[in-house]
Amino acid sequence: MHVLILGATGAAGVLLIQEALAASHTVVVYARSPEKLPEETRNDPRVTIHKGQLDDREALSSAMKGVDAVLSALGPSVSRGPMHPKGTPLARAYSLIIELMKSHSVHRLLALGTPSITDPNDKFSLRMSIIVNGVATLARTAYEDVVAIGETIRTQGNDLDWTIARVPLLSGSNDKNFVVGYVGDGKTGIWLTRAGFALFVVQELENNKWVKKAPLITLP
Repeated sequence: MHVLILGATGAAGVLLIQEALAASHTVVVYARSPEKLPEETRNDPRVTIHKGQLDDREALSSAMKGVDAVLSALGPSVSRGPMHPKGTPLARAYSLIIELMKSHSVHRLLALGTPSITDPNDKFSLRMSIIVNGVATLARTAYEDVVAIGETIRTQGNDLDWTIARVPLLSGSNDKNFVVGYVGDGKTGIWLTRAGFALFVVQELENNKWVKKAPLITLP
C-alpha cells in the first residue's frame, strides 16, 4: 500500500517508517521538520517527503493525494510534558486530517493513543489508574489533548475504518513482542516498546482485526 505517515520524525514515527518499508509499503512523510529524519530515510526512493504544518490545509491535502491509509504517531512530546500547548492542537489537527481523508476517499486511519482515552471494554487497573491520573495532574494540557483526540476520531471519523492503538509507557528497547487487549484484562501490562507499536500498526494495516476499536497494546 501507499501510506501517509504523520509524526514521522519522532522516535516511534521513524520506526513506523522502517516497519512499513520492511512490509513492502511505500511511504509519504508529512512533517514540519523533515530534516530530522535519518539520512537513510530521506534518501530512500520509496519515501516521498512533504514539508508542512499540521494546520496547513493545502500542504496536508497535497501529501494525502493517492494514499491508501494514514498511519499516525502523533502525540504530545514526553519531554515537554506540562508545557504542552493549550487548546488541544493535536485533536484539532485530527479534525482536519479526517476532513481531508474523506475528501480524498482515504478510509483507513491508524492512530497512536494512550489509556487516557478510555474504552468501554476497560476494567479497573490500579497501576494504570495511577499512571493516567499522574498524567492528568502533572501534564493536564497534554492529557486533555489526548482525550480530545479519541473523541475527535470516534465522532468525526465515524465513516472511516479507524483504529486507535493505545500505548502505555514506552521504552526504546528493540523487543517487538506485544499483546493486544484492554486495560485490566489480566494480560496487558504498563510497558510497550516503540518498535512493538510500529509492528502492531503495520500488521493491523494488513489484518484489519481492530477496526473501530481502541485496543491497548503492551509487552506480554
